[in-house]
Amino acid sequence: MTTVSAERLAAIFVEFADTLVDDFDPIEFLHMLTDRAAGLVGAAAAGVVLGDRHGGLEFMAGSDENVKLVELFQLQTRQGPCWEAVRTGRAVINVDLRAAATRWPRFAPRAVAAGFQSVHAFPLRLRSQVIGAMTVFGDTKGGDFTGADVPVVQALADVATIGLLQERAIRRGEILAEQLQGALHSRIVIEQAKGAIAQAEGTSVDEAFTVIRGYARRHNRKLTDVARAVVTDPVLRAQVRHS
Repeated sequence: MTTVSAERLAAIFVEFADTLVDDFDPIEFLHMLTDRAAGLVGAAAAGVVLGDRHGGLEFMAGSDENVKLVELFQLQTRQGPCWEAVRTGRAVINVDLRAAATRWPRFAPRAVAAGFQSVHAFPLRLRSQVIGAMTVFGDTKGGDFTGADVPVVQALADVATIGLLQERAIRRGEILAEQLQGALHSRIVIEQAKGAIAQAEGTSVDEAFTVIRGYARRHNRKLTDVARAVVTDPVLRAQVRHS
């Protein structure tokens, strides 16, 4: 794994801090987390899952559509690195997926078939509380993490956890599950909007998401608000499509 520059890492943390404002959008924040984590360590893809109120895990964000499908399969089979990271509260590092069929008999072959060769998972934790995990996939034999890479990526996961919990939620004693459930509903709306744009434009869902996200940023609107409008408002849907 390539060495991470201090300047690049500092810029990412500043970018994270800028999102922790009154109109904090957890879905946009988690998509930014997966994008930055994958780019920072030269990984093929990254995804984030969060715990739900029923003790399960839900997929929330991924750096591309391929990782989304693998993560959903991981959650469906209830085996894989994110489950281990959440259950133990410890990072899962440098697992060769081609040799992991005994450890994860259903997940590992599916991940390899998707083009991934290595995997790592980092718990989203605050002290003893674990609320989810970030999975990082590699697609080359050089995808192993060094000792210096692990604390860097774990730090990103820790910052994400703080962002999700937020000081207001901690201060007021709000129930975390309600916040995460709201994020889950937002994710569903975003998936619907991606499908609507992709179908209308004849593009991939990754390209559709780029269009929606770009429109939200240019117009200084929440990603979830734009996605909801794409689903419910034909006029705005047309504006997003042609923006």
